[in-house]
Amino acid sequence: MSAPPLEEEEARRLDLDDPLSRFRARFALPAGPDGRPLLYFCGHSLGLMPKAARALVDEELDDWEALGVEGHFRSRRPWYSYHEQFRESGARLVGARPGEVVMMNGLTVNLHLMLATFYRPTAARHAILIEEHAFPSDHYAVASQIRHHGRSPDESLIVARARAGEPHLRTEDLERLLDERGREIAVVLMPGVQFLTGQALDLARLAAAAHRQGCVFGADLAHAAGNLPLRLHDWQVDFAVWCSYKYLNSGPGAVAGCFVHERHGRDRSLPRFAGWWGNDPATRFEMREDFVPRAGADGWQLGNPPILALAPLLASLRIFEEAGIEALRARSVRMTSALLALLDRLPAGRVEVLTPRRPDERGCQVSLRLRGGGARRLHDALAQRGVVCDVREPDVLRLAPVPLYNTFSEIGRFARVLEESLA
Repeated sequence: MSAPPLEEEEARRLDLDDPLSRFRARFALPAGPDGRPLLYFCGHSLGLMPKAARALVDEELDDWEALGVEGHFRSRRPWYSYHEQFRESGARLVGARPGEVVMMNGLTVNLHLMLATFYRPTAARHAILIEEHAFPSDHYAVASQIRHHGRSPDESLIVARARAGEPHLRTEDLERLLDERGREIAVVLMPGVQFLTGQALDLARLAAAAHRQGCVFGADLAHAAGNLPLRLHDWQVDFAVWCSYKYLNSGPGAVAGCFVHERHGRDRSLPRFAGWWGNDPATRFEMREDFVPRAGADGWQLGNPPILALAPLLASLRIFEEAGIEALRARSVRMTSALLALLDRLPAGRVEVLTPRRPDERGCQVSLRLRGGGARRLHDALAQRGVVCDVREPDVLRLAPVPLYNTFSEIGRFARVLEESLA
């Protein structure tokens, strides 16, 4: 039986009736050979370019051309304090207080900086807890930190696994693991959204469970920032890191984000890898040898901010400020619900939905497992039909209807293309 499409008239009505639909026009949409926009469902990997990014980058180039070094203080957005433009918008994005968030470096660099401070292994408390199928860069980072401290990942890397036959981690199982082994765990590192399955974890419960055992709780928000409403300060997360090239649409290799809870940010005695831009700006140019960190997350900065890389992030966060993460989240739930309903009408036995069905346990991303393999072949067939998604070997397709620029009409078209490609 063929999967009935999302009726075109209904899809158009859903798009027309939603005030958030207007934001699609703010993005550059990749087009196929026929000039028609591709069905771009890869925002979980690289978000589309805000059209305003080009003008903001050009303005910085113009100021550099006209002012040279004086642009640090005389440009339209002075470079010396450029990163402070994100002090409040960046905090609102992840549910933090101003001063708890700084945009800097890349995600894995920020993760290493956080572990340099918060992973202080002892003979009794030496382990780091991560999830099974963690993003490889996270796995590499924590394993290398363990080795850096003279220990072996075989002994000090604990991996939380799903139950046999289940794709998702259960919160109660993670809590039980922490109850059983928490006294040997120094740092817990969990994703806001698991990159392979698209599962959204309950960070508030997990942070509380970690703290009951005396563990530091950190989060990788690569697939959560700009995707889900977050409350990092209220959830008592100790630190968090994220990239901004996925749902935050800031460009390939974009500047990442870092959160440090204010109870740690106020503690200037915390050990850290230091650099001059983390120094108190009141004395930064006195070139003193003694490092006096600025209070808050800014105190973990190393070098001055990369202006040309931050300009696209400024363009993106202006859109988020206007649209509102709560409204985007509501639209996202409607979109993924529509997609899941269409997937359920496909012929049985070929496609398994890995992403949780409950809206509070997923974000934009929907992951599909191809029973019997063939994910790469299906991916290539979809690409020939103008669909942009990605594949994770051996058998998982990932796609994300992003509420800022995808439409219900595109979801309906994708379902039809998917069924035809499977056939």
